[in-house]
Amino acid sequence: MMIAQATASASLAGLDWLVIAAYFGLLLGVAWWVIRKGKETADDYFLAGRNLSWWVVGASIFASNVGSEHVVGLAGSGAADGVAMAHYELHAWCLLVLGWVFVPFYSRAMVFTMPEFLERRFSPASRYVLSVVSIVSFIVSKIAVGVFAGGVVFATLLPEVRLDLGGVVIDSFWIGSILVIVLTGLYTALGGMRAVAYNDAVQTVILILGSGALTLYGLYVLGGWGELRRLCGSDMFNLWRPLIPAGVEGTWAPVLEKNAAGEVVRQAWYFNGDYPWLGMLFCAPIIGLWYWCTDQYIVQRALGAPDERTARRGSIFAGFLKLFPVYLFIIPGMIGYALAKSGKVPGLEGMVDAAGRPVPHEAQAVFPMLVKHLLPTGLRGLVVAGLLSALMSSLAGVFNACSTLFTVDLYQKWRPEATQARIVRVGRLATAAVVLVALAWLPVIQGAHGLYDYLQAVQGYLAPPVFVVFFMGVAFKRLNGPGCFWAMAVGFALGAFRMAVDTPVTLGMKGYEHGYAPGTFLWIVNNIYFQYFSVLIAIVSAAVLVVVSRLTAAPDYRRIQGLTFATATAEDRARTRGSWDRIDVVASAVVLACILFAYVYFRG
Repeated sequence: MMIAQATASASLAGLDWLVIAAYFGLLLGVAWWVIRKGKETADDYFLAGRNLSWWVVGASIFASNVGSEHVVGLAGSGAADGVAMAHYELHAWCLLVLGWVFVPFYSRAMVFTMPEFLERRFSPASRYVLSVVSIVSFIVSKIAVGVFAGGVVFATLLPEVRLDLGGVVIDSFWIGSILVIVLTGLYTALGGMRAVAYNDAVQTVILILGSGALTLYGLYVLGGWGELRRLCGSDMFNLWRPLIPAGVEGTWAPVLEKNAAGEVVRQAWYFNGDYPWLGMLFCAPIIGLWYWCTDQYIVQRALGAPDERTARRGSIFAGFLKLFPVYLFIIPGMIGYALAKSGKVPGLEGMVDAAGRPVPHEAQAVFPMLVKHLLPTGLRGLVVAGLLSALMSSLAGVFNACSTLFTVDLYQKWRPEATQARIVRVGRLATAAVVLVALAWLPVIQGAHGLYDYLQAVQGYLAPPVFVVFFMGVAFKRLNGPGCFWAMAVGFALGAFRMAVDTPVTLGMKGYEHGYAPGTFLWIVNNIYFQYFSVLIAIVSAAVLVVVSRLTAAPDYRRIQGLTFATATAEDRARTRGSWDRIDVVASAVVLACILFAYVYFRG
């Protein structure tokens, strides 16, 4: 009876709205409490006074990461492709690299931003390049995707909402996008990093409880884990995808991609796979290590810790939490596909075609569709509250990171005499400006194949040069400023070129609906799988870094003391060794064991 009622009730009921109102009341209360405690200083506004506890650091890292692209995009990927994207979630080990390898360097440097660290290690020119590119990448990926995901949620849960402005009708997609931006931007601009971090801690608990309830309830309605495996098939439970996807014929020449009926659906290149094992093995770690160890959006939370021990334990805790999305979002996406295929839940039929295969566009909204058509009243409201708060926490984190980059790395350089109050005020204005620019990218995201696909592709083009200069920079003291600058310049130019080639096809612009002319140079570039192109960018960037550094003067090793393994002093090493104990080692081992179990289990 409960299942029938949940299925029949397509709209949010009064109890759902009451739960949502109570939850957001809690968030506003936390935000108000934090704002009253804050001070008008850059240290407090951008890094919460460097006084965050380890559990707040870990929860904030998790909540900021697990936002729009996960709740909506990752579940959609699970419905369309199975567990293939779990590789990115199992990169929880990258957070251990952050805690054990990079936290000591960041703690010694006492920096506000990642570009500031790059300046200390290499040169001011490197700082400016990374600052500008980071802000641009936030706009074209994280912010725009977050805004779009908020629109998808509202369009799915409240499709009947319309706003008529003199004949111009604004649907729930745009209303939801605007609301998510305004509400998130408001408490981020007012409270800064402290408001973001403490709200993230609250949101983490609700998100895990709500999404976990959805997973368990979905399995109950479906008939259990065995029924999920039967309906999805072994391919969807296989982490390691073949180099050449099913339905593709040919080897090194241009090939044809065909459907089940043998009809050509599009011409493809041999290197255009479906998350193949080779790309996941070599490219995915590049994106993962860049994101978790060097991206301002994530590392800013660790910078808010008072010391190495707190930052490391926060990173380890975040690594443990990072294991949950496989079961909170990918598995529910697969459950949604299985329920649609079985016909047990009316309202999900549109997710599969006549042959029982997932429809990518419909699968993209699987998470809010499950919430809408599957869950009973009350529980639905709790999950919706966690869903919307997750979208907001992700946006809040990137808004704060963007304003920090602009204010600390650019404005403060231009106006070194600016007062603390003026710096905070500029940070708030920067948040508002970035939000407005992000709206312009919505049409690009709407045209993408899938939310998570789009995000991974953009990150795959922009991450490699940053990954190269940070990891090689702390490993080899001989690498210098000119090498870093040209490695990033060449790497980013390659990434921008690929994005420029992809955009007309992604948007379906006139003349590019079916891509470029087969066999042409641009056609080959557009069809090389993004993961392989990402590896190419990394190789080229590393080569440029080494060659230019060798052709120019060595850096002043005294200036970079403590910023590389070779220049760390005995006192530096002793301080780091004293900051960890058996608890940190055991906790890290547990995270690694959980990752290994997942890799062994999800083999098809």
